[in-house]
Amino acid sequence: MKIKHIILTSVIGASLLATQVHAATEWNVSLWGKQRAFTENVEKLAALVSSKTNGEFKLNISYGGLSKSKENLDGISFGAFEMAQFCSFYHSDKNPTITVTELPFAKDVSLARSAEIYTKVYQNPIVIKDLARWNATILMPTPMPQYNIVSKSEPMTELSEFSGLRVRGPGGIMGVLGKLGAVKTGVPFSEVRQSMDSGVIDAATFAPHAHVATKTFKVGKWASTNLNLGSANCPVVVNTDALNALSDSNRQALLGSVDEAITFYVDNYNNNATKKYKQAVKEAGLVSVTFSPAQTAELDQLATSVRAAWIKKYADQFDSKALYDFTEDLFNQ
Repeated sequence: MKIKHIILTSVIGASLLATQVHAATEWNVSLWGKQRAFTENVEKLAALVSSKTNGEFKLNISYGGLSKSKENLDGISFGAFEMAQFCSFYHSDKNPTITVTELPFAKDVSLARSAEIYTKVYQNPIVIKDLARWNATILMPTPMPQYNIVSKSEPMTELSEFSGLRVRGPGGIMGVLGKLGAVKTGVPFSEVRQSMDSGVIDAATFAPHAHVATKTFKVGKWASTNLNLGSANCPVVVNTDALNALSDSNRQALLGSVDEAITFYVDNYNNNATKKYKQAVKEAGLVSVTFSPAQTAELDQLATSVRAAWIKKYADQFDSKALYDFTEDLFNQ
């Protein structure tokens, strides 16, 4: 009986060990809103990882069920979930280094090039150290086109007409428009359309997919075509401990799928989101406002002071001048 007990225990132990060896690895991923052009990099990554590992490594994507969008970085820091997306301007004090890419560089760069620039910035030691405070490793960017404005005010002809305009937008853009008298007015993404309807805000600056999602064009009278004062930086991050704990094969499946996921995202965005936005603006009858060379030169001059202010603001926290120079060089290449 004793021998049988030992044999039975060994068999059960071996069975449990085999189960553990072959158990699927599952990561929880915190996003918000719903599946859209903005999240296609994560959706594609999940599909690729599952395919490459025959379902042994699964990314469980949740849209708002794990955390509020502005608390995703916090959740990553203490391991509430393994992967998340966030926008740096939601909490610039938590991730000051990556806000450098949101500065108004007055450059109209392609999505593919933006992805390259952001990736190189994420690999800068200054940025790595900053995100390490949150036990976070940036996995990939979510590149977006330069933001443009949709406004319910009368179509603009002079930059002075920004004075008093209540605008919802990220720091870099609002830094410039604020110098023209625009008033930065913060409202949640989900309330933008309602806020424009009720008059809480007069205008919103977004990438194309977000204008489509919030339907700003349904209440707007005009849309800018060449603001070119920056975009938001919304990276996908992973919990560093969780990343390090992955098996070699799962880690390779994850990291080796990033480039393909970004390529898919860029193609999808260019061929769908941007086209949908342009068509929606046209069908809604919005006036297209294109700033003249003289006006864009004035905007760029104002942007110079905003960039200088960013360097000064963070000089005591990290080598902001070195990080700025590094990033500016990437935009100018």
